[in-house]
Amino acid sequence: MGALLDGYPDGPAYDEMFGADGSPHPHMRALHDALQTLTAEDLVRRAEARDRSFRDQGVTFSHSGQEWVFPLDLIPRLIPSAEWDLIEAGVVQRVRALEAFLADIYGPGPVQAVRDGIVPRSLLTTSAGLCRQAHGIQPPGDVRIHLAGIDLVRDQAGVVRVLEDNLQVPSGMSYVVENRRTMARVFPGLFLEQQVRPVASYPGRLLDALRRCAPAGAEHPTVVLLTPGVGNSAYFEHAFLARKMGIELVEGRDLLCRDNVLYMRSINGQRRVDVVYRRINDDFLDPVHFRPDSVVGCPGILNAARAGNVTIANAVGNGVADDKLTYTYVPALIEYYLGEKPLLPNAETYRLDDPEVREHCLGRMDQLVFKPVDGSGGNGIVIGPKATEPELAQVREQVLDAPRGWVAQELVLLSTAPSQCGDRLLPRHIDLRPFAVNDGEQVRVLPGGLTRVAMREGSLIVNSSQGGGSKDTWVLAPWPRRAPDPDEEPAQFPAQAVRGIQPDRGPHQEQPQQQQQQNQ
Repeated sequence: MGALLDGYPDGPAYDEMFGADGSPHPHMRALHDALQTLTAEDLVRRAEARDRSFRDQGVTFSHSGQEWVFPLDLIPRLIPSAEWDLIEAGVVQRVRALEAFLADIYGPGPVQAVRDGIVPRSLLTTSAGLCRQAHGIQPPGDVRIHLAGIDLVRDQAGVVRVLEDNLQVPSGMSYVVENRRTMARVFPGLFLEQQVRPVASYPGRLLDALRRCAPAGAEHPTVVLLTPGVGNSAYFEHAFLARKMGIELVEGRDLLCRDNVLYMRSINGQRRVDVVYRRINDDFLDPVHFRPDSVVGCPGILNAARAGNVTIANAVGNGVADDKLTYTYVPALIEYYLGEKPLLPNAETYRLDDPEVREHCLGRMDQLVFKPVDGSGGNGIVIGPKATEPELAQVREQVLDAPRGWVAQELVLLSTAPSQCGDRLLPRHIDLRPFAVNDGEQVRVLPGGLTRVAMREGSLIVNSSQGGGSKDTWVLAPWPRRAPDPDEEPAQFPAQAVRGIQPDRGPHQEQPQQQQQQNQ
């Protein structure tokens, strides 16, 4: 028997493996028992197999000019079916409310949520994410959020809370698919003891939603993925998704607009483009309307969208919903637009543009987390209990200088999960980013999502650019097994698979023909 979990320390955070009494949660027992059969040598061997697989597939992430293999922790994160039902319903509810909010902001009339006192007008007029150039654009299918990534955490009491919304250019979907593919090769036997919902259909779901939101009259819409280029930190994901969806990966120089119609240059001449899945922020998308020095966008693309000749996904202007001050109003927006109580609560957050609230928070700086409202990737976050006096002094000065630019949150001690640390398993903090796709008729949350893990002991920053990694996320199907979804591939593995790597096929070799077909 192995000893990977011997001496696994207790901590103040909720642990995803063990309950308060030290025994595994019911849905974790099978995984716990399987891990007990492994030795430290087994773990090291599988880590080497994982690294070979990622290097062979080119699964990378780059930051500050450096590129490295995307870190994947070997121990999956499991979510029971009943809990996933709540997450799924809560994410759908949130996306629907934010879709209605964006339609209200950019629609032809006055903003109803402002008129009725749900949000102050200053929230919009001072938001860096508000895009006045997008006002009046009516997107095909009335969809502005084609893909959403909603960041969730579990607090000390075990409550799942929303930490952040990502509606402009959410990233991470490719790593979900590649994580599963690699885990299926490195630990094929673990899947035999679980009913895990598959994730290989992620790109297909997104492509279907994009096609459904094409402009009217486009019977066989041409969809492209617009990337800033190979120097972008997420370029692997751009290339991966384009390949999986079977669409062209283009840069701004590959596109041109003529008479408010978008075309793609190709060796066969110019071809009309109906849908652009863009991985470029608003500021760089169209040098005619935004930054004139942008060389990665396409001049005139916004005019083509306004004329109804091309769909831009996600829509221009969604950044106002990513604003962390807007985040504080989302529960009220859910009740206003949907007439429903929020299913997933926010983390407790304070608006520092209120003088009384600001004074209260500045008096508790060593207990709170301070976040810039337009920050991303974990940049600019100051965790009060871990910050130095000079860091807190600097944040105090910035808050007093521009209170609208900051929010404060009560410290949420993210839940922990067993993670590989050398030849042992130790608790590390995690979050979860489920992905939702909207085709105009239905918002569908893809099973699982990207579980991000803070690899450094005690760290609460899970972002890849800050040294974080990821875990494969297993959503357990209800028992007995649900009827198969015709749009999803079955999660099948050879019957002779055991807890180790199959002896006749290494992780860097070809998959079985059946799995090759499923992954195409």
